[in-house]
Amino acid sequence: MTDTSLDHYARYQALKLRRHPEGVLEIIMGPRGGVPGKLSTADANLHRELADIWRDVDTDPHTRVVVLRGEGKGFSGGGDLDLVEQMADDFDVRARVWREARDLVYNVINCNKPIVSAMHGAAVGAGLVAGLLADISIASRDARIIDGHTRLGVAAGDHAAIIWPLLCGMAKAKYYLLLCETVTGEEAERIGLVSLCVDEADLIPRAFEVAGKLARGSQTAIRWTKYALNNWLRLAGPSFDASLALEFLGFSGPDVREGIQSLRERRAPQFPPGSPF
Repeated sequence: MTDTSLDHYARYQALKLRRHPEGVLEIIMGPRGGVPGKLSTADANLHRELADIWRDVDTDPHTRVVVLRGEGKGFSGGGDLDLVEQMADDFDVRARVWREARDLVYNVINCNKPIVSAMHGAAVGAGLVAGLLADISIASRDARIIDGHTRLGVAAGDHAAIIWPLLCGMAKAKYYLLLCETVTGEEAERIGLVSLCVDEADLIPRAFEVAGKLARGSQTAIRWTKYALNNWLRLAGPSFDASLALEFLGFSGPDVREGIQSLRERRAPQFPPGSPF
């Protein structure tokens, strides 16, 4: 980074940051390996940075509001399969990523600055966590929101238990989380999973329009309102903690290995028929 106003974020490499007028900070999840056209994939570096950055945003005196978006053909492409495989094979990696996944959720919730997400294309994995936990979530009509945990062979942890039932109700949450069904941006707005749905051409302009309104508002009133409302999420902390623990327990079991292999081979998974649980 050459912009000295971003010295607060000098250690971040996987995330791109840009300052805009009125205290708006843009955070961009770039394509995998910096290759245009690729989806942003949560490898070890991006996963860590996406968990940590909200603490730095919280203490940044120059930022009033954040716009979070993806770059290229989608918002976020989910976890890097190499990292997922390491989690299945190595307890230390699994424990480290569990802590990052926990911190990502709680750091977004506890960040005192309002966050606006702009989701287009695929929205999966760690990026989706921040996208749906954002204070104002905006999706393009043809965005494809997918919580892919059960497809991988692990419980729907991350943000699922803490936010989906509150946003769209338990019946819809169970349907989409158990079956890994895709939710379009249009359907997500209809069921209350996102705040707004717009045409893709209008997505980024609308996100910055909303961010500008937040930046020009009373910062104490907005931040304290966010804090109070997010007590609903803090009340769900035990459910989230249980879901995340069960997800990471699954990374030590056999189903996740079939999930990884089936994704690599681009085929439907063949999980064992039955379980002692």
